[in-house]
Amino acid sequence: MPAITVRNISSEAHEALKQRARLRGTSAEAEVRAMIEEAAFPKGEGFGTKLHNIFRKSGVTLPEIKRDQRPSEPAIFE
Repeated sequence: MPAITVRNISSEAHEALKQRARLRGTSAEAEVRAMIEEAAFPKGEGFGTKLHNIFRKSGVTLPEIKRDQRPSEPAIFE
């Protein structure tokens, strides 16, 4: 697995990172990994939400669609 070394961070940033890790019950290393993952793969709006917002801003009214909350059944192949 790849590794990264970060040098020359301020003492304040290092202490803040350790404090954040303590509050979350993780290690500073785990916090840095989570921060890198979040930065690399941001959780933004999905395509459907973006499309909905485009229509909403244009004044077009969209019907409310209720999602089926039932768990899906696995396919059966005989």
